[in-house]
Amino acid sequence: MRILIADDEAPARARLRQMLSAHADVEIAGEAETGAQAMQLASDLQPDLMLLDIQMPGSSGIDVAASLPEPRPRIIFCTAFDQYAVDAFELHAADYLLKPVTRARLAQALDRVRTGAPTARLAAIPPARFLARSASHYTVVPEARVLYFASEEGLTKLVADGAHYWMDPTLNDLEQRLDQARFFRISRAALVSVAVIAEVHPMPGGGGEVRLKNGERLEVSRRRFRALLDALGGAE
Repeated sequence: MRILIADDEAPARARLRQMLSAHADVEIAGEAETGAQAMQLASDLQPDLMLLDIQMPGSSGIDVAASLPEPRPRIIFCTAFDQYAVDAFELHAADYLLKPVTRARLAQALDRVRTGAPTARLAAIPPARFLARSASHYTVVPEARVLYFASEEGLTKLVADGAHYWMDPTLNDLEQRLDQARFFRISRAALVSVAVIAEVHPMPGGGGEVRLKNGERLEVSRRRFRALLDALGGAE
């Protein structure tokens, strides 16, 4: 089991390393000190499990867990704060350990992961926020600000009100994670927030386009046009 440790405090990382050394099936894949590093290493190293602190520079552990691209590791939160437990279990974390983490609690949490204890994958919970690249750091974008996601030259662009950002997950990843009642795939190149669609216009050939509340227009493929009308309320 390959594990990524993410904690901004070196002593906390050292303590986890020392306790993990007692488990023969564990390999430490890497360590991160910030939320941005945790996101990058999760993508690069593809660990099986993350031991994730919550209060870290840049982005919180909750934001990191809610925004991880596929393939998604299991998450065990390790934190000194109990007030985030509800958020953590809404993300279906495997466990939530309070610092100082004890050997017994860590072993119990690892056993839950090994045995596939009944916790859903993180992908099963539609995220309420998205972690997007912004220059040399990550920006947390609330779902309410999102207009649409677009695929451009192999990259995923998040278009928000007044700004755009770049993301790691592909449109296919996002489509699987998001609730179709809130985000609809209108074409191979775009995934739109249903809440910002103002008008739908049929076009010759069976396709169409949508006009968003900000005035922007996007093409709807012929294959998806009828399904979009159904999703918006069964318009004739």
